[in-house]
Amino acid sequence: MALSPLSLPQADLLFDPAFLAQTEAAALLAELTADAAWEQRAIRMFGQQIPQPRLTAWYGDPDARYTYSGLRWEPRPWLPALHALRQRLETATGTRFNSVLLNLYRDGRDSMGWHADDEPELGPAPAIASLSLGATRRFRLRPRAGLAHAPLALDLPAGSLLLMRGPTQQCWQHALPKTARPVGPRLNLTFRWVAGAAPPAG
Repeated sequence: MALSPLSLPQADLLFDPAFLAQTEAAALLAELTADAAWEQRAIRMFGQQIPQPRLTAWYGDPDARYTYSGLRWEPRPWLPALHALRQRLETATGTRFNSVLLNLYRDGRDSMGWHADDEPELGPAPAIASLSLGATRRFRLRPRAGLAHAPLALDLPAGSLLLMRGPTQQCWQHALPKTARPVGPRLNLTFRWVAGAAPPAG
């Protein structure tokens, strides 16, 4: 299949539910789960330091330093599998990426709260390619203040690719809620361009 647009106002979303074949997605899940340098960092919420409800890892070019939720990330060198995915995604999306954030949701209790990827180093209209491996989880989007529209729920199966770009981060927030139903591990890879030594060409 190919990337197809999703209809949402003040957003630019493209989706391919089967960007990777199931066998390749399963092999990548096993490889990256074993090889990535996983961390569980603490973030400050309600005046307390609490561990993030997921495992994370940050890879990229040497100058792709990133800060979000008060956490500073220094990129680890690309793993071969991540570097190969980067090249494939750049070809498929016509977009350059210099980094990737890995989020490992070990079961339904792991989650991501409401947020937008609108940090200054991502620029005013970032392109973020989100590749899903493992268990299907429900991804949610809701409009930010000033935009009257119903929220969107989208199931992201293994091998699916969601490209968010244009005004999406300025006008919408997204989340991966907890779920009470039994669910296996899910690995999400979000490829992005972090401002560094040089801007992306073209």
